[in-house]
Amino acid sequence: MNLKQTFFTVAISAATTVAVIFGYAKFEHNNNTYAGQENGVVPSNYHLTGLHEGAAPAGAIDFTQPAQAAIPTVVHIKTRTNAKQVNNNLPRQKNPFGDLFDDDMFNQFFNGPSVIPEQRASGSGVIISSDGYIVTNNHVVADADELTVTLSNKKTYTAKVIGADPSYDIAVIKIDANNLPFLLYGNSDDAKIGQWVLAIGYPLNLETTVTAGIISAKGRSLGLNKGTKTSAPVESYIQTDAAVNQGNSGGALVNTDGQLIGINAAIASPTGYYSGYSYAIPVNIVKKVVDDLMKYGSVQRAYLGVSYAPDGMTDDDKKKQNIPDGNGVYVMDAASNGAASSAGIKKGDFITKINGVDINSSSDLVEQITHYKPGDKVTVEYSRNGETRTTGVTLKNNAGNYDIVKEDNSATSKLGAQFISLDAKKAKEYGVSGGVIVKKIGTTGALSDQTRMRDGFIIVKINDTEIKNIDEMNKAIGLSKSFTVSGFYPGYDGLYDYPITLGDQ
Repeated sequence: MNLKQTFFTVAISAATTVAVIFGYAKFEHNNNTYAGQENGVVPSNYHLTGLHEGAAPAGAIDFTQPAQAAIPTVVHIKTRTNAKQVNNNLPRQKNPFGDLFDDDMFNQFFNGPSVIPEQRASGSGVIISSDGYIVTNNHVVADADELTVTLSNKKTYTAKVIGADPSYDIAVIKIDANNLPFLLYGNSDDAKIGQWVLAIGYPLNLETTVTAGIISAKGRSLGLNKGTKTSAPVESYIQTDAAVNQGNSGGALVNTDGQLIGINAAIASPTGYYSGYSYAIPVNIVKKVVDDLMKYGSVQRAYLGVSYAPDGMTDDDKKKQNIPDGNGVYVMDAASNGAASSAGIKKGDFITKINGVDINSSSDLVEQITHYKPGDKVTVEYSRNGETRTTGVTLKNNAGNYDIVKEDNSATSKLGAQFISLDAKKAKEYGVSGGVIVKKIGTTGALSDQTRMRDGFIIVKINDTEIKNIDEMNKAIGLSKSFTVSGFYPGYDGLYDYPITLGDQ
């Protein structure tokens, strides 16, 4: 089992990289066929033929129609990640055996790069448009150098990543195809505990597999995305007892009307295989993320601007932090420049509803806010000292304003780190004309994936071009896919080289 296939295997393990295609339903009117949806709505003059019309007979639950509608829209995603050399980030050792063998031989054994072998994995995906757009989990396709998609009819295509966000564990990929079946979006807010659902995907490298179960809980936050490749995970899973295994990740969770209500993402398991519960990302979150990735290149995430008491606090914990009993989510603090504070919400309030939807937990709050983008207005109901109040809140982005966040395609963003230009005083102290300080290396990007560079490294050259600031570094990298970053660590002698290869951007 490779790294991708055990992405979430700890106490909770992920359903393998599996992507699911949105299911397929067929409507007819005057002998014209309408497959799919238009802004989530089927034209009123079409009638449903691909799914059962009306309720199942009393006492009977027939899954054949929703299964037949969804199966053609679920795809098998296979990934390949090339072998990579990872350079040692430690200061180079001096050769104490110069009389016995030369520096090149010494460096090969003691200072040379290590190699991460080629990795292969598979998952599932859901077709969301007739022209080849597919939604899956981010962890299915993350860092892959090659993606192939196989449809239920055995046709195989090469795919490319259109956009992805690890905070939501959602990615959009595309194949060059037309007239594809796709699944209708449902409404995950309407999903009820005890409702029958189907999980569809390609577990354990098997062919399309359909399992059934019920929704056993909603709004689950499991901490799966913490420490992966995001600092602000969004988790509000639909929990089911439909059997899901490695390979189901990205697959479809479908209701008995044949509508997509979630993307399967993880399983609760001590072994890495299905042991009773599986978890899906609600489709209302998926729709928002997909739309943003396709329109803006990045998710337009809105923030209420509050910190709140975590779920599951004991009475003793609440007493220690002076948190009173109350319904809703307790506001621990409201940022002075945040949306909530601007609308009058403050520390000590209990948020009880967002746009009329009950808020009973922090995951409920996060899920509702993720439906919106900066600049959107929501109605918040909250309780203060037992008095119910209502206010309108205009949501902001994480910078505290209402701007749309565009995808950063600069060279520095591709490296995956925070940089600051070296000031003149420090440059003189180090005996260089200028440079760029690597302030903080992120958990994703070329520097973390391909090197063992440490925070504090000072870049002074890109290939043979000297650089004095961030603008010069961006210009030196330009559209290059392969280059060498050279620099030094303060307090250590010598220059250190880090070869970098960027994938298609």
